[in-house]
Amino acid sequence: MAGDIVPIELGLTDGNVVTLWAPRWREGDDEWEAFLGLDEDLYGFPGVAQLVAFVRSDDDNDLVEHPAWETISGVQAEELVPAKDKTYDLIGVPELAAEDPTPEVVAELEDALEIVRIIGEVCELSTVTRFFNGNPILGAVTVGTTNFVGKEGLELWGRIGTLIDKHWDSVVDAIDEVITTPDVDATAVATAEAELEAASSAEDEDEPDDEDVEIVAGAGAVDEEDVADEPDDDEEGDLEDDFWSAVGIDPIRIVTDAAEYLTLRCYLGDDPVFLGKDGTIFVFTSERALSRFVAQSDDHDLAEVSTFEEVRVAATDGSLEVDVYEENVYVLPGIATDILDGPRRMDRKQVELAVELLSDAADFADDDSVAEALASTTPLGWFISYTVNPDPKRLAPSGPFDNESEEFRALVHEFEARLVKKA
Repeated sequence: MAGDIVPIELGLTDGNVVTLWAPRWREGDDEWEAFLGLDEDLYGFPGVAQLVAFVRSDDDNDLVEHPAWETISGVQAEELVPAKDKTYDLIGVPELAAEDPTPEVVAELEDALEIVRIIGEVCELSTVTRFFNGNPILGAVTVGTTNFVGKEGLELWGRIGTLIDKHWDSVVDAIDEVITTPDVDATAVATAEAELEAASSAEDEDEPDDEDVEIVAGAGAVDEEDVADEPDDDEEGDLEDDFWSAVGIDPIRIVTDAAEYLTLRCYLGDDPVFLGKDGTIFVFTSERALSRFVAQSDDHDLAEVSTFEEVRVAATDGSLEVDVYEENVYVLPGIATDILDGPRRMDRKQVELAVELLSDAADFADDDSVAEALASTTPLGWFISYTVNPDPKRLAPSGPFDNESEEFRALVHEFEARLVKKA
């Protein structure tokens, strides 16, 4: 999809409409968020063809100043078909909230509430903003089903359903009132319809017929006799597991936007010690490079750990196996972006591990900045705390989360600056 302008579909009282949404973007020192419309009107069209025709011919709307407008106005018609996760059945929200709080139901409800909240803010609909500001427990849906487990959780879900049932008609009425459908050129609509039909036909032709697919045993097929001859993975890993456990030092894998790195870390008491020096962490792009460095150099802080000599000997005689446990794999890319979508969108385990790594690296460098940034009294610290340990008795963080995202991105940048790649 071009830029940050997204086609969406809204299920409203008079039927479904399609429109465009530009999530929050920055222009100079200002931040903006908008829908396709003009002044107090939000434009909604009965079909994608009408939307396409309008976008291609109109230059008098609130999105024309968006940096992606020129691109979006020239895309193929099928690119303005809303994705499944950008289709919001607003009329069905009360019924949805009356269902059991399964992961699918909670996710769909959160998406619907979020788009309505945004419409209320952008279009300055007092009825909508009062509904959200006056009912903070709606924020409980932002972390999935965690808040709705057990008796108290189900009671909370019931309270949310009652609120929605009581006020939702007024919320939808407020949105209905600002939806308008501008006139579009009939010829342009016909052209767009033809493009959509051609794209649909081409997609059908590309789908393989099941009768034409032959399933054969390929390189991935495994013979049962071969399996019987292979060593048990658990047995093969026992010696390696025992070695690292015995020396009390762990290989760790760090995934950044730039590359994947290997290094070593241990704890002396509560203090983390990395394979590094003076607060910097030495990292390697291969097991071979790591082993070679360990065998040849003792100019690092791990050399002072009493058991490190065993690691050096194993690296020297070629017996060192650098196997990384799953709990020592740290994936940093994507977290800052995910923060923008709220706590429920976060991979809790990924966040927890990332915080562990950033904190350990800062402690290794005697730097308090990470601890200060992630303190529970800061917006980012509160967001992270709620993500890792959601509590239905606490008010969930409410967006937008642009500042939290940028602050976390800065922490990652500072961490990456501590990494020193060794050949």
